[in-house]
Amino acid sequence: MSQVPRAAANVNSVRIPPFHYIHVLDKNTNVTRLEVGPLTFVRKEEESIVTGEKPLKMIVLPPRHYCEITDPVVRDEKSNVQFDKYGQAVIQYGEVEYRFSENYKEPFPLYPAERLTKNPTQLTVVKENVALKIEAVRNFVDKSKKSITAGDRWLFAGPATYYPRVEERIVETVLAQAIPEHNALKLRALQEFTDRTGVLRKTGEEWLVRQSGSYLPDVYEDVIGIIKPEVITDRQAIQLRANQNFTDVYGRERKAGEEWLITLEDTSLHLVDVYEEFVKYVDIVILGKDEYCTVLDPLDPKTNKNRLGSKQMICGETSFFLKPGEALEAGIQKIYVLPEDEALLLRAKEHFIDAKKEEHQPGDRWMVYGPTRFIPPVEVEVLELRRRIPLDKNEGIYVRDTRSGAVRPIVAEAYMLKPHEELWEMEVNEMVEELLKKSSDSRGSRDKTRVIFHRIPFNHAVQVYDYTKRESRVVFGPERVMLGPDEQFTVTVLSGSKPKRPGVIQTIDINLGPDFSTDVVIVETLDHARLRLQLSYNWHFRIDKTSQEDSSKIFNVRDFIGDMCNLMASKVRSAVAAVTFEMFHKSSAKIIRKAIFGVDSAGKILDEFLFPKNSLVITNVDIQNVEPVDEKTQRSLQNSVQQAIERTTKNQEDKARRQAEKMEQEAKGQLDKQAIEDQAKAEIARTKLLQLQAESKGVQNQGKAIAEAKARAEAEEITANSKVKMAELKASADKVEYETKLETTKKKQNGK
Repeated sequence: MSQVPRAAANVNSVRIPPFHYIHVLDKNTNVTRLEVGPLTFVRKEEESIVTGEKPLKMIVLPPRHYCEITDPVVRDEKSNVQFDKYGQAVIQYGEVEYRFSENYKEPFPLYPAERLTKNPTQLTVVKENVALKIEAVRNFVDKSKKSITAGDRWLFAGPATYYPRVEERIVETVLAQAIPEHNALKLRALQEFTDRTGVLRKTGEEWLVRQSGSYLPDVYEDVIGIIKPEVITDRQAIQLRANQNFTDVYGRERKAGEEWLITLEDTSLHLVDVYEEFVKYVDIVILGKDEYCTVLDPLDPKTNKNRLGSKQMICGETSFFLKPGEALEAGIQKIYVLPEDEALLLRAKEHFIDAKKEEHQPGDRWMVYGPTRFIPPVEVEVLELRRRIPLDKNEGIYVRDTRSGAVRPIVAEAYMLKPHEELWEMEVNEMVEELLKKSSDSRGSRDKTRVIFHRIPFNHAVQVYDYTKRESRVVFGPERVMLGPDEQFTVTVLSGSKPKRPGVIQTIDINLGPDFSTDVVIVETLDHARLRLQLSYNWHFRIDKTSQEDSSKIFNVRDFIGDMCNLMASKVRSAVAAVTFEMFHKSSAKIIRKAIFGVDSAGKILDEFLFPKNSLVITNVDIQNVEPVDEKTQRSLQNSVQQAIERTTKNQEDKARRQAEKMEQEAKGQLDKQAIEDQAKAEIARTKLLQLQAESKGVQNQGKAIAEAKARAEAEEITANSKVKMAELKASADKVEYETKLETTKKKQNGK
């Protein structure tokens, strides 16, 4: 931008070169005029140069450039400058003028009051796929005689060169959007207008541009983004929902809220439209040869609506997509392949006629037996898969008839439940349950549908009570008792521990004996000595096992151990209370046995005591221990016991001493006798030894003489033999010598 220099008042003349200019002010007329070089300007006295001492350069516009002039001069149609009557150039104050290199090929000066507000600038070149968004800042009529109102906007699209106008401004540069293949550009209308395809768009309306390539958005189009396609395969479809009524790209009318599928039969790539809402991916349902499924609320292809409450069965081999609103009941199911020992329990949910032309009403139950392959129709509900239950002779199940409610046990057979039957659970109280668990070998919980069997040990008895018949039966071991559906075991709760406490032992089996029970009883003698007695009672039941009436007596007394011990303790206490401590200490066994068993008419102690109510017989009592309770009695008893021990010990010592002396004398006599006998035997042995020594010496001398004679004879014989041998050898040597000489002589004679 040019700046006006200070006025050169003292300069009288100025040389103005070519393409330069100055402004001269006439002080008399107050008019500023333009002087252009080449020129030598001589200043008059009433004039002054307002552009400074040096002339200003003219403005040069290179090709395809422009500049901005503020407060330009007024020109006529022929571009001539207009002057007023005073010779002053007429100025358009507040206006802006763009001067282009096409119109100002030569350098030009600025008239007084004109200002260069924008230096020469290259014109804006708008490239292809680029546009300038232009906004009108004032009303005007463009070159095509079209009236433009301030605020109007439009695009100046390339490729082109943009020439700016004072009536408009550049809002922004708009770039073309690249739409990849199979993608779309989502647009929104900023205000109501007609797009380039001639479609009237309303404010806020959205639509898709599906054509691939470059797309330059219109001035009233807002780019939302690139929409990528949903890939559809042969195993996956997409489910869409309509936001409002419209016709989709496939020419189908859709209503607001309607949902549908797009599968590979429609397209492999789908662009979700502006009125479509993506719901979810839908995977294909594949049914194998032995599979089927039930579709809930199937879609009616005629009405294109779901048949609510209906069901449709689809069997394999096939594949399909679930339509909107459809669902699988229990997913993909296997066809029931029933072997010979299996069956299906079915129930009709509605009126139904099966493949055998049998009619079934709602609620009817029946069974399909194997071997077969079965696919349940939609009108039928599979209640359960039943198997034939193999039962050993010691196994059973409880079966309940659902029509009558009767329960019966099934034992020792392979049984298949009938349609109107079900397994029934046998309930017993917690105490029986715990006792059965202890007596059985299984570690887990009891199968309540199985018949309860209980092993009765040898010489034990179990009572079973039947609630329907109101009678009981007693079973003796060794045996295995079976509990019927209306029967329960009688649990016997016995006293235990020492001294006896009630409720210690819970059992189903009662031991018939013989057995014993030990109890501790506190008694007091006549002289108030308190003693603790530990007594053991031998007992057994005396019953007739062939009679149920007699056998049931065993269970007449719930705690026969406690009753027996209490009664015996009472008898013992009353008997001991009638005697002194000294008397009881001397005859305790007799006193206790007499108290327990009683005496006959002759005063003899009886052998047993019988409880007639339960036929329990006590045959013996053993006093295992007697201890005083108070300290005084304990000291007295200890002194008495100590004296008895001392007397017994002294007697035993005297007896042992006498026995030792006797044994010592006997041993001494035996030793003397043995010594005499040994001495006599030694003399006899010595005599024999001397005899043997004499005989041995005689034999020794005789042998020596014989040996010497034999040795001399043998030596003489050897000497004689040696001489003979030497004579033979000498004769042989002489012979050899003679023969040698003879041979030598012969050779000499022959040589001559």
